[in-house]
Amino acid sequence: MEVGQLQRSFIEYMGSLFNEGFLDAQFSQLQQLQDESNPDFVVEVVSLFFEDSERLLNDLTMALDQPNVDFKLVDAHVHQLKGSSSSIGAQRVKNCCVPFRNVCEEQNTEACLRCLQQIKQEYLLVKNKLQTLFELEQQIVAAGGAIPMMQ
Repeated sequence: MEVGQLQRSFIEYMGSLFNEGFLDAQFSQLQQLQDESNPDFVVEVVSLFFEDSERLLNDLTMALDQPNVDFKLVDAHVHQLKGSSSSIGAQRVKNCCVPFRNVCEEQNTEACLRCLQQIKQEYLLVKNKLQTLFELEQQIVAAGGAIPMMQ
């Protein structure tokens, strides 16, 4: 595919991520911090988010699998996940954390498990979407083009 077509695909795909609520303005701000001196900044930050999120999701799964659930611990993990998803602009993951924290307060294990499943689903969706976006960026660069900046 030629560079112009790849760049148009990138702009359309990026627009869809915002329109469908996967990403918010925080992701755009993250992109603005990337420059020639640190061309992989966004990929590095998002990779750290992936690592952190997977650890937190595993910790949440284990915490909710205990006979006596420590809801303060569960809430602390959800709070951390909300913060890290907010920091990269993963809006739908962040939005799932609010009801999760509410059911932690109510100490409702079944509702917590439902929220955990929803967060896992949203996390996998945004992870796949961002990986596709990064692959598209690599294709543009490999074809000799520049990554279009979003407004």
